[in-house]
Amino acid sequence: MTAPGPDSLRALLEALRPDEGDEHISLRQIIGHVGDRSFSGLVLLIGLILVSPLSAIPGAPTMGMLIIVTTTSQYLLGRDHLWLPAMLLDRSLDRDRVERAIDFLHKPLGWVDRRTRRRLPFLTHRPLKWLVVLTIMATALPWPLLEPLPMVTSIGATAISLLSIGLVTRDGLFVVLGYAFLGALGVTLFQVWGAIW
Repeated sequence: MTAPGPDSLRALLEALRPDEGDEHISLRQIIGHVGDRSFSGLVLLIGLILVSPLSAIPGAPTMGMLIIVTTTSQYLLGRDHLWLPAMLLDRSLDRDRVERAIDFLHKPLGWVDRRTRRRLPFLTHRPLKWLVVLTIMATALPWPLLEPLPMVTSIGATAISLLSIGLVTRDGLFVVLGYAFLGALGVTLFQVWGAIW
């Protein structure tokens, strides 16, 4: 997944900010800000949206799943440029909600920015990169079923954000953290299931 145009995670976050005078920002505008080759950048932004308070918007997890699965599928098929249907491209977010989400994420992403560097690079290159992308896709697929459970999709979105940060910054440590987060989540769910039954 090609690294995005912005040279830092906080700069990438600014791709969510609506243009001056606009009361909404559409997915079409976001892609215009990061570029249609920025597969990993777009997946990271969707993950961050669903970690932020924007995840509470009805339908947001399902829409996020559609965007992530469509984006990752095209990457795996070897497309050079991202294509999304107009139904997704024309979806928009309210400026006030987006501004609050940017404020919510700005400080943590700044903290991450200061700590990313090229580590374990083999995890962010093919063929292991394909495994990361498949893991992102598999994590997003259940979101429509989980949407009725408040904030549950934010847990999966956190894992996707960690994996995507690894791809965007070429820092394999964040890929490891993403896998570890999913592993811990799986163990927790298994234990809860065992306790119930």
